[in-house]
Amino acid sequence: MPDQSVALITVAQALHWFDFDRFYAEVKRVLAPNGVIAVWAYGINAVEGDDVNQLVQDFYANTVGPYWPPERRLVEDGYRTIPFPFVEIPPPVFRMATRWPLDQLLGYFGTWSATSRYIKATGVNPLVSLAVEMKRVWGAADSSRQVVWPLSVRIGRTGPDAG
Repeated sequence: MPDQSVALITVAQALHWFDFDRFYAEVKRVLAPNGVIAVWAYGINAVEGDDVNQLVQDFYANTVGPYWPPERRLVEDGYRTIPFPFVEIPPPVFRMATRWPLDQLLGYFGTWSATSRYIKATGVNPLVSLAVEMKRVWGAADSSRQVVWPLSVRIGRTGPDAG
């Protein structure tokens, strides 16, 4: 890609895996003057209903928590601790929200790398016991609940003040 040929670079839910020095050198090379870089990640979801959400948070932090890769901490910190050598533009507050039935929520938890690592390390699927507990507090089997993920966004621009 030619130098200074890109107006916008975006990274969704992946910056925490990058080699920051190499990535930012390339961004600065290809980003046009006053070009914009926007990065974001979604945090741990909250689920409607205190009893349900308490189980979700406990599963995330305590059951599979030790099995998250270390880079996950950067997501939990809202990307605030990642170096970002650009002139920052304050973003608006964003969130993702949907309504899911219990089986869809459990299916989502099954996609987590920490869940896979737990299963590989222990030979036990932690979703089996979570499903039992969740069904106890979920309510009607065909009901759905709101699921909300906070989005952490950093936006920057190249310019004379960029690091």
